[in-house]
Amino acid sequence: MSAEAANPGAHSRRRGRPRIDLRRLGRAALLGPAARDRLPDAIGHVADAHRAHHPDADLATLHQAYVLAESSHRGQFRKSGEPYITHPLAVTLILAELGAETTTLTASLLHDTVEDTEVTLDQVTAQFGDEVAYLVDGVTKLEKVDYGAAAEPETFRKMLVATGNDVRVMSIKLADRLHNMRTLGVMRPEKQARIARVTSDVLIPLAERLGVQALKTELEDLVFAILRPEEYERTRVLIAENASAGAALDTMAEGFRTVLREAGIAAEVLIRPRHFVSVHRISLKRGELRGTDFGRLLVLVGEDADCYGVLGELHTCFTPVISEFKDFIAAPKFNLYQSLHTAVAGPGGAVAEVLIRTHQMHKVAEAGVIALGNPYTPVESVEPADGERADPTRPGWLSRLLEWQESTPDSDAFWTSLRADLAQDREITVFRADGGTLGLPAGASCVDAAYAQYGERAHACIGARVNGRLATLSTVLVDGDTVQLLLAHDNPEARRNAGRDADRDTVLGAGRDARRDADRDTGRDVGRAQGAPAAQDVQDAVSGPSPDWLDHARTPGARIAITAWLEAHPEGAAAPAATPRGPAPVAQDAESPATAAGAVADLPDATVRLAGCCTPVPPDAVTGFAVRGGVVTVHREQCPAVSRMKSLAREPIPVHWDDTAGCRVTLVAESFGRPHLLADLTEAIATEGAAIVSATVEPPSEQRVRHTYTLQLPDAAKLPALMRAMRDVPGVYDVSRNQRRAATG
Repeated sequence: MSAEAANPGAHSRRRGRPRIDLRRLGRAALLGPAARDRLPDAIGHVADAHRAHHPDADLATLHQAYVLAESSHRGQFRKSGEPYITHPLAVTLILAELGAETTTLTASLLHDTVEDTEVTLDQVTAQFGDEVAYLVDGVTKLEKVDYGAAAEPETFRKMLVATGNDVRVMSIKLADRLHNMRTLGVMRPEKQARIARVTSDVLIPLAERLGVQALKTELEDLVFAILRPEEYERTRVLIAENASAGAALDTMAEGFRTVLREAGIAAEVLIRPRHFVSVHRISLKRGELRGTDFGRLLVLVGEDADCYGVLGELHTCFTPVISEFKDFIAAPKFNLYQSLHTAVAGPGGAVAEVLIRTHQMHKVAEAGVIALGNPYTPVESVEPADGERADPTRPGWLSRLLEWQESTPDSDAFWTSLRADLAQDREITVFRADGGTLGLPAGASCVDAAYAQYGERAHACIGARVNGRLATLSTVLVDGDTVQLLLAHDNPEARRNAGRDADRDTVLGAGRDARRDADRDTGRDVGRAQGAPAAQDVQDAVSGPSPDWLDHARTPGARIAITAWLEAHPEGAAAPAATPRGPAPVAQDAESPATAAGAVADLPDATVRLAGCCTPVPPDAVTGFAVRGGVVTVHREQCPAVSRMKSLAREPIPVHWDDTAGCRVTLVAESFGRPHLLADLTEAIATEGAAIVSATVEPPSEQRVRHTYTLQLPDAAKLPALMRAMRDVPGVYDVSRNQRRAATG
């Protein structure tokens, strides 16, 4: 494939600047440097593009860098036959047109000198300073002689680590790969495919995350042409057959201009043709395409407020498609992108997608971090409280990537994890309970949120509350959710003081609020998907993740941390999840459970028994039903068993309470397992003056424990206070009256 054939993005290149003839630049380079009083012709185009964005730029450094690059690469040729200097010139021109500052352009001219010539990094440092030398070193490949098959993944690791300190390293690499992809046609087909796959898996996602859409879209089209040539050809034919489709967008654009002019809003309305991959995707989504599907309308204004003014006018004068509206100005994307998205139907029914943004937003949308100039110029800034870097030089996704790569020394594991991480092409923002935020990939679960917030402390995570409701750790989060992660802690006293520590204010709040805010079924399911290994005794339970957590972890950081813990604790990983067994009695007295506890039935000589399904106590409204053996079973009137009895035509028997103040009641406490929980619960019960008649503790099921207590209260009026005291025990998230289903016979 020729270089020209591998350049499907050429149709959408800006018309204002013609494509530079690199062969002519190569000939100019071979003629040697120009006179001292002017720049060489070969770099003149770079200088013009640079001055268009930075009128006051000092070009002397660029001149020096060009002279060094040209002299060091002299005699070297690309496989296409062009002088090698044409490659760094083309890379530098790409960056100059996107608005890169002088330091980046200087480094891009020199980016292959240390790798491919006799120039050393010390020479670059001496002549151009540490900053340029750092950028050059960041994009210099590692030698296959030293690293073998690991050279490519370790080169990308080195490059990403360098990008963590200076994001301009990746800007140069992206421009470098774009020019190589443009000229990839001289390579063997199998090498074209290999380079295209790495570009697709690693560099295109990185371009997206850095917001460099101008490079990303052209790279996508070049990869599309190489890896999927048949679909590319069909798309090319489809675009060619609809060359006149832009007329529909022209008509709507003129209508927009008229509306905005009459409204007094200064705006520029442009038509943005879709690139090849975009046309292909929309054709798969919509089937047969209409004229307005081959492009979008772009409205550029001066101020942020004007964006919303334009939106109001367009929605007033045209029919809006409300489902297509998105506000990325109020809530920018994680890659700096800001714009209003909408779609409107014109008079003929044609629907056009519309992008509304300021000129500055448009510059950042196209060039991303490159448009920021030198992002390291000292400015007054406020470091956010949650520790997530607000400035784009170290975005949250990059910080997370750099953290997990430190735990992955193996090159193959790093390469696999990197590709998997970058394949997650959308990011969501969730809110923490303390008001901070977490950036996570779309589809992330509470497991990912736990490791993103707490790191290795998340091994002790036992549940979560999402938007105020108890949820399993497998719950998938969506953009805007509020997540509160519940950690098991060894010190109950510290948990009682959790309100003073924002990072640890979890379980205590859940215990107090669960009764009000979470429905019972959700509460009972907390922890089922967590798979935390459980021991028979709650107080000796192993606290840590289980292999099941890997099924719910999407981020490499979470997966690597979980895997490391499981490898370090094989006994915990091998422990099977607890299976329900018969309740283990803790204490039992000889008193019969058929005791009426103050209930009197209006049936002579009848034996009265309180129903175990609803455990009525004074002053509950109650009724009774005769069952086998001359026994009257007493139920609360709202008990479901009452309705079932009546549906079977069973006659209710009046029941009332005698004057005895005491009562017996069965309570069920739902909790997250932790050491000393049983002791704390029994202490709370004793403090309220209740006597424990019997108690059972079910074997832990994935760190969720159920305690059932039959209690004798001296005064039934103390029951609400007793239940509140039990809920206040750290780790307890619900206390309720026994609701066991009763038999109807």
